[in-house]
Amino acid sequence: MIDLQALQALVAVHRTGSVAAAATELGFTPSAVSQQIKKLERHSKAALLERHGRGVLLTERGRALVEHGGRILSELEEMESILTAGEQPKGTFTVASFSTAARGLLVSVAARLAEEAPEMRLEIVAVDPAEAVGKVAHGDVDLAVVHDWNSVALEIPGNVVLEPLCNDVADIMLPSTHRLAALDAVPRAALLQETWCSQPRGAICHEALLRLLASEGATPRIAFIDPDFATHLEFVAQGLALAFVPRLGRGALPAGVVARPLAGEQAHRSVSAAYRQTMSASPGVQLLVRLLHEAADAAWP
Repeated sequence: MIDLQALQALVAVHRTGSVAAAATELGFTPSAVSQQIKKLERHSKAALLERHGRGVLLTERGRALVEHGGRILSELEEMESILTAGEQPKGTFTVASFSTAARGLLVSVAARLAEEAPEMRLEIVAVDPAEAVGKVAHGDVDLAVVHDWNSVALEIPGNVVLEPLCNDVADIMLPSTHRLAALDAVPRAALLQETWCSQPRGAICHEALLRLLASEGATPRIAFIDPDFATHLEFVAQGLALAFVPRLGRGALPAGVVARPLAGEQAHRSVSAAYRQTMSASPGVQLLVRLLHEAADAAWP
């Protein structure tokens, strides 16, 4: 009979492209992963991997095993989810989230979990939404809190369920002495010559900032890059830049900083919970989704 742990190791090697990367993802040593693959090769009496540069490629037999084995692993996960439905959630659940949702939603969810499911342990990792969706699809995390802007769509794999939680609006952060701070709402055309602070390139919020002025045929001049919105606000407070910051998890603004909405169509993002279809009946996932809904309702009464 095929060893399921060895099959998981082969699927991880196929997904990551190397034994070392698969070991990191699975929490094993490279040696342990190699031993699992060798166990499968002895069972199949054929090579499953071949060297390719610094990584590895699957042989034809290996690809066939991953294709069929991946379906089996998904079905087993779904079966386990169904069998445990209705039970008290227990064990470790890993959630990937962008930082403002961790602060604005998951802190209260973690506090509620301690009361409602004391045998369930929550681990939260900060991940950009595009990467988080991939981690959900591949089984690296149990659930993710993600967002997609009305101007930047998030691609959702076919095996992932996306459940909307709330809509979040982003405002322009201005020094209180700025010429635009006196306006009730800021026209996009008035922002063309400004200097900005942004999240790193590749982050979905960076792309949203680029799209902000696209309708005006312009690209924002970004002088400061930092992943933390709190840092953006400090640059604004010093009069060095403007920032484009969502409301979820924002907290009190520093002295000397004001928030103004965009005039016309506001920039907003849809915040959702993402989980694999095979985990739909999982009591842990169901509890997390319920608590996320309640936290979102409290954040946007």
